[in-house]
Amino acid sequence: MDPVAQPRPRKPRADAQKNRERLIEAAKEVLGPGGPEASMEAVAKRAGVGIGTLYRHFPNRQALFHAVFSRELDHLVALSEGLEGSNDPVEAIRGWLHGNVAMVETKRGMLGALSIVITEESMQAYGELKGRITASVDRLLVQAAEAGQIREGVTAEDLLQTMYALCYARAPGPDWREHVLKMLDIFVDGLKA
Repeated sequence: MDPVAQPRPRKPRADAQKNRERLIEAAKEVLGPGGPEASMEAVAKRAGVGIGTLYRHFPNRQALFHAVFSRELDHLVALSEGLEGSNDPVEAIRGWLHGNVAMVETKRGMLGALSIVITEESMQAYGELKGRITASVDRLLVQAAEAGQIREGVTAEDLLQTMYALCYARAPGPDWREHVLKMLDIFVDGLKA
């Protein structure tokens, strides 16, 4: 055996990985609506773990916010790539936009904390995920246009800009999501050929 060889990092234990996943999900529920000032104790309590377990996984609030935001982007990538080849591309586009609204709802509450810790490395990772999403949604749009279901020339960037405009045009409130989804449905119906 090579004496200078580095030991292989071991995989996290199953219970540790489960706790991490529960913390990320709890953070999404607590920090999204609660914003950057939401209680870390509330996150731990919602996840059913102690505050020490939270800080073992996420040494600070920003690390937790990044984990939540990265998870949301991963879900959007999986959603967009999973919708490719759909028999009903217009409904696939609608479903993808609806999935985005949940991510925006989470992100709205975390914007203050995320802006503090955005680094070149994190922007590159987010950029790569956004590139995959954009390429996948552009393929959906081309499929829908070729099938004569939507007008030609619509891009993923058009969808994103419209969705963000609708999401941020309305102040947060109990009916925010319902209103945004209604407006997005009107928008998608307007794309039809």
